[in-house]
Amino acid sequence: MNLFTSTFILTLMLLTLPILTPMTNLHKKLSYPHYVKTIISLCFFLSLIPTTIMFYYNHEAVTSNWSWLTIQTMNLNFNIKLDYFSILFMSVALFVTWSIMEFSLWYMHSDPHMNKFFKYLLLFLITMMILVTANNLFQLFIGWEGVGIMSFMLIGWWYGRSEANTAAMQAILYNRIGDIGFIMSMAWFIMKSNSWELQQIFTTHNENYFIPMLGLLMAATGKSAQFGLHPWLPSAMEGPTPVSALLHSSTMVVAGIFLLIRFYPVIQNNETMLTMCLCMGAITTLFTAICAITQNDIKKIVAFSTSSQLGLMMVTIGINQPYLAFLHICTHAFFKAMLFLCSGSIIHNLNDEQDIRKMGGLYKTMPITSSSLMIGSLALTGTPFLTGFYSKDLIIESTVTSYTNAWALTTTLIATLLTAVYSTRIIFFALLNNPRFNFTYNMNEKDSSMINPIKRLAVGSIMAGFIMTYNIPIMNIPQMTMPLDMKIMALFLTILGFTIAMELNLMTKNLKINYSSKFFNFSNMLGYFPTLSHRTFPYANLFTGQNLAFSTVDSIWLEKITPKHISITQMKASMLTSTQTGMLKFYFLSFFATMVLAITLTV
Repeated sequence: MNLFTSTFILTLMLLTLPILTPMTNLHKKLSYPHYVKTIISLCFFLSLIPTTIMFYYNHEAVTSNWSWLTIQTMNLNFNIKLDYFSILFMSVALFVTWSIMEFSLWYMHSDPHMNKFFKYLLLFLITMMILVTANNLFQLFIGWEGVGIMSFMLIGWWYGRSEANTAAMQAILYNRIGDIGFIMSMAWFIMKSNSWELQQIFTTHNENYFIPMLGLLMAATGKSAQFGLHPWLPSAMEGPTPVSALLHSSTMVVAGIFLLIRFYPVIQNNETMLTMCLCMGAITTLFTAICAITQNDIKKIVAFSTSSQLGLMMVTIGINQPYLAFLHICTHAFFKAMLFLCSGSIIHNLNDEQDIRKMGGLYKTMPITSSSLMIGSLALTGTPFLTGFYSKDLIIESTVTSYTNAWALTTTLIATLLTAVYSTRIIFFALLNNPRFNFTYNMNEKDSSMINPIKRLAVGSIMAGFIMTYNIPIMNIPQMTMPLDMKIMALFLTILGFTIAMELNLMTKNLKINYSSKFFNFSNMLGYFPTLSHRTFPYANLFTGQNLAFSTVDSIWLEKITPKHISITQMKASMLTSTQTGMLKFYFLSFFATMVLAITLTV
């Protein structure tokens, strides 16, 4: 057992210790949440050892294998693969989770089940670490299902609210749809390759791998909230803000992209799969960016920005650059977690107010939070020399210079421009201008548990991209020279987005607002997608099923032949003719028919 494997096992054992601690009472010197936070910080510093060694000595991968079960000709092994992806991701995830845990000490201090909340967050992290270090599909599936069930538990944390329960159900159901694809791929591989080991799958792959790759794309679509299975992501904002920060930065939503990165040796030679990834990512990044520009809930704006960045990562896989997609996952984790923590700080200080129209002027009362929120927004847009720039600029340059279709390229560039628009909108509405809230709120930044995590993530949002970029292994040699217009394309779009947002902000003070705009309604109502998928189609299916059920009952025909048939005939006749004509002969005829009927019945 080498240093990499032993360090990982020690980290996993340390993380498992707080789950067993309540039964042993080993944490009596510290409160349980502080104990969990201390353990995670220790694990982060421990994970820096293999990360530093890997960067310095350029290790490729270390795989440890323990035989677990043999069924006829199939061997099930417990495999740990520690390569560039898993080692770097673990360090990033532990750093981000450490900051989120410390922030939760302040944010959740009044929650009666705070210990359970920290235990759930810890399990969430452990299952994600199992997923990223797995070297076979069975282990991947354990981590995959683990992050799914823990997201259900954490999104529905405030189960007394019906919205939280609905959001948790949406998350688990949409992910169940994606899991169908994962299970289908597992079944195909065990039937055709007689193995779930990734190395064996990669060495025996052929042109007939389209069906399992389609299943993996379906799984990634559900887990990473790509277009079609995306409505659960904004709904997940019903959970506590620390949950949103962990969910969107370094755990569940990036699991789908990570799955495709793991399978890139198979995907890279399949042009159909690359095209599907490219088109799906382009649609997702544009659609969610359009939805973000008219939202007023600060958490939902940040959530849609996550979905847009996930679409950009999918585009990167579509242009056959998985290392750039992974780099964007790591850089994105820092500023996205910080954006959520800043949002949580503002919401908590404004007495649970999430509407950006009721904020403003916060740079005076909350300077550190405001500065960090601005750094995060600028990093999100790809401002030069912040963390987001080092991955996003590379992705845009690679997309522009690659052999891709103009439609996907144009869509991605428009989404990049809109990213700058909604990021600037948050800055203008929440931080600048005059305050639009009640000054009776006691706002302060004195609590170290609130401000220290934001400061750490702010430093990461400035420096992490520079450190990681110069240690990334290059899979495909990029084009070393390009025209000036292509080189500055990403920067030009960012500046143009800032300019458009500033002009719109100035125009809204002088223009009469027209809320009947079709584009505004389309964007604000999320493209009517939740209404169609959650209301219209289910209602049509249930209504059709009810009619079919009624039609198959035996007694329905007897009822339709006699009483209902007579009533329907009379209703149609009454609509065709009118007896209220004012002519005497019609009234006399009605009276005569009634008399004849009465005499006939009495005889």
